[in-house]
Amino acid sequence: MAKMTPSTLRIGYRYRPGRLAESYDAVVIGSGMGGLTTAAMLSDLGWKVCVLEQHYTAGGYTHSYERNGYEWDVGVHYIGDVGTSTRTRKMFDYLSDGKLDWAPMDNEYDRFYIGDKVFNAKAGRREFRDNLLRQFPDEEQAIDEYLALLKSAGNAMSSFGMSRALGSWQQKLMSPYLKWKTPDLLFRLTYDVLAELTDDQDLIAVICGQWGDMGLPPKQSTFLVHAMIARHYMYGGYYPVGGSWRIADSIIPKIQAAGGEVFTYARVKNVVVENGKVTGVAMQDGRVIQCPCVVSSAGVANTFQKLLPTEVAAKAGYESKLETVDPSSAHLGVYIGLKSSAEELGLPKTNFWIYPNNDFDAAVQRFNEDSEQPFPVVYISFPSAKDPDYAKRHPGTATIEIVAPAPYKWFEKWQDETWGKRGEDYDAFKQKLGERLMTYLYDKLPELRGKVDYYEVSTPLSTNWFGGYQRGELYGLSHTPDRMQQKWLRPKTSIPGLWLTGQDILTAGVTGAMMAGMLTTTSIVGMRKIAPLMKRIYS
Repeated sequence: MAKMTPSTLRIGYRYRPGRLAESYDAVVIGSGMGGLTTAAMLSDLGWKVCVLEQHYTAGGYTHSYERNGYEWDVGVHYIGDVGTSTRTRKMFDYLSDGKLDWAPMDNEYDRFYIGDKVFNAKAGRREFRDNLLRQFPDEEQAIDEYLALLKSAGNAMSSFGMSRALGSWQQKLMSPYLKWKTPDLLFRLTYDVLAELTDDQDLIAVICGQWGDMGLPPKQSTFLVHAMIARHYMYGGYYPVGGSWRIADSIIPKIQAAGGEVFTYARVKNVVVENGKVTGVAMQDGRVIQCPCVVSSAGVANTFQKLLPTEVAAKAGYESKLETVDPSSAHLGVYIGLKSSAEELGLPKTNFWIYPNNDFDAAVQRFNEDSEQPFPVVYISFPSAKDPDYAKRHPGTATIEIVAPAPYKWFEKWQDETWGKRGEDYDAFKQKLGERLMTYLYDKLPELRGKVDYYEVSTPLSTNWFGGYQRGELYGLSHTPDRMQQKWLRPKTSIPGLWLTGQDILTAGVTGAMMAGMLTTTSIVGMRKIAPLMKRIYS
């Protein structure tokens, strides 16, 4: 494979000390969806915000990159709940000033290969139900009870999110109401909830077929997050027209319009704390940006273990709090380029989820213990088919992406090596894993043999290098029942002037991080000041 070179898709303004304004009302560390949403909403309220991104391009997992004439996304494989005027769609429209369009995927947006059986998910609540019933004609009661649970979970999700934005005394005051609105069922294991509805393991597997969207199989995940994902895609999948990089590209002008900026290549050394309060951030080049409000979108582990002085984090109790949570799973990515268009190749607008059997948890355990075992899940996405604008940017080409889990421990011995210079052993191991994943593609689409022009493999170490993570985690913190009940995972920290945003304070994914940004903004400015803006967004 050709040697990798930096992408030409660069969103943001390269950091230089001389490019900084004299003062800012807030500094946001990290330009993922949570950071950009917080910065954009604060900007709309009149704040001048400085966003600092250590990568060469802004957007976090929403960014895209180019190589050898091809373009791939790295995290936005599909988005749900944007086909009509939903709360999610209205928030995207607000952030982008209506400049972000969405292309629908095929009506059969997810296809599940479970052992030698094939199932699918279809867009629309009625269509989803009827299709499940067609595949499992003896399970009508279980299917209807499951859909009823999803509806009740949806009613509870707003209350769950609101509880994250409340202060300590407000949480205590609202505790009886919040407990009533968020029943214990939501914090039970997904499999345990479903096993009370049906004994059909194939049905449970199909219902949980999207577990890769949060990184935890059903016997480890919380039903709350399962329900969130299932509801999110109930009406199908969509892809941003023009590529996932358009998300950040359409949001940044709102930040700039208020006098703020999004800087790339901007490495933060630490958050500066004086007399117990945040006073700004120190950059790797020695520059200190003075600011009494710092928002971290870098993840809670990075925030309290790397960005804060050890004694400050320990005194605030965050060292012990971090022991109650774990990072989510790490992953491999294979980025594939073909010298024909998606239309010519007949590539679908459907995601493939490939499983060795219907016992997802057992498959994960076997794979973690023995790398020669089958991958517990292999996800295949066809971005150039999903994006109607792709052919205009890269005519005569197509792209495919493969994502699969990979334990971080397999790569630890190379974690201190420089990207691109980790040695022949690392390259050989990575190549072997990539070749194994390519067999999954050829097994499902054998007509593509001989038509692949280029592919490259990323590992959890790539996630660390470009995303600033520590264990190659794809979804921040692991979405276990314990994690989802940690009340300290909220925007306001116990350190005055320091706030959190992103998927660690709410739930996984682009939409989860976006809603976390809304909660963080609410926590910073208060309900009275945010109310007119929220009314404008959702009117």
